[in-house]
Amino acid sequence: MSFITGAGSTNVDLIYENIKRLPSLGEEVFSEGFSVRLGGGIPATLINLSRLGIKTKIATELGGDMFSLFAKDEFEKAGASLYNLKGKSKIPLTVTSVISQKSDRTFLSYSGYTEPDDEMKEAFYKLSSGARITLMQKSGYTEVYRKLKNEGTILVLDTGWDDNMSLESYKEYLELADYYTPNKAEAMKITNTASPLEAAKALKKHFERVIVKLDSEGCLGIDENGKRFTVKSIESFKHVDSTGAGDAFLAGFCYGLYKGFSFENSILAGNVTGGKAVTDYGALSAYCTEEELLGYIKAYKK
Repeated sequence: MSFITGAGSTNVDLIYENIKRLPSLGEEVFSEGFSVRLGGGIPATLINLSRLGIKTKIATELGGDMFSLFAKDEFEKAGASLYNLKGKSKIPLTVTSVISQKSDRTFLSYSGYTEPDDEMKEAFYKLSSGARITLMQKSGYTEVYRKLKNEGTILVLDTGWDDNMSLESYKEYLELADYYTPNKAEAMKITNTASPLEAAKALKKHFERVIVKLDSEGCLGIDENGKRFTVKSIESFKHVDSTGAGDAFLAGFCYGLYKGFSFENSILAGNVTGGKAVTDYGALSAYCTEEELLGYIKAYKK
């Protein structure tokens, strides 16, 4: 069990940097900068883990379109081990225009995601069998996750915002996952509570160890003994763009689990990688090497 794996849609971001205002219908507004970069999601988390020296296997869908060719080239540059599930869409990934202002971002996206068929599920299972950790998301791979869990693989669930998310709608994923890494808005939404602490207490009924990300304030945790603690963010990181922060946090956290860190120090590792990610535009532009990560952990851990 010497690698980490996951299946997820590849995202390509078209980033318009520093727009002074959003255009109204019929108007044109120019940005100060523009770039094309790989976006967030499970593939981004696995790329960050590759950069930390962890062997990873990425299952995703790519085609022959210009965005897929760009993504494939970026995966190769990152040294990621890629398996193409060969989705049936003409453009089988997600393309997002990210309009970045000083205060926040706006997104316009296209998704060519298709539900996995039996062939794709079998391919993902063969790729992932023997993994120490597999990253989960709400998808059509539930039966694959179940097989892997029975084989001893650690399952880590991450979710984006979903207007309809609830404990009931995510029940099968919450029952399978060993860890769940929501931010405070997602945690309160899925538990129908009014504060991160209430959400953490509600999630404790489903998980031995609980994490709720508190954005710039760090993370709230509850360990297996019911002890509550907060792991602060890294103050020296200067915020530029939040894109990919959650994916980077997940990479650091999984690095800690993989290396046998304590629960609290695994969260600290996530705070380091997540904090470094926000210091530049894009999901994968700013990142830690393994040496840098271990240096921050040594400096900040209790």
